[in-house]
Amino acid sequence: MSDMTPGEVFRKLHELRHEHRDLDVAIDQLVVSISNDEVAIKRLKKRKLLLKDQIAVLENKLIPDQPA
Repeated sequence: MSDMTPGEVFRKLHELRHEHRDLDVAIDQLVVSISNDEVAIKRLKKRKLLLKDQIAVLENKLIPDQPA
C-alpha cells in the first residue's frame, strides 16, 4: 500500500468502507437471528476492526506532509 497513487488510495478506501458497512449489516442480522452465532459475530467484528485500521492508514496517506 505504500506506493499507491492518490486515485488508487481513494478507490481502496471506497472498497474498504463499503465492506465495513456490509459487515455492519451482517453483524446486525446475526445478532437478531435465532441462531445468534457468537463465533461468527466475533469473527465479523474482528474483520471490521481490521478494516477500520486499514481505512485509517489510507486516510493518513491522503494528508500531505507538513514541514516542521
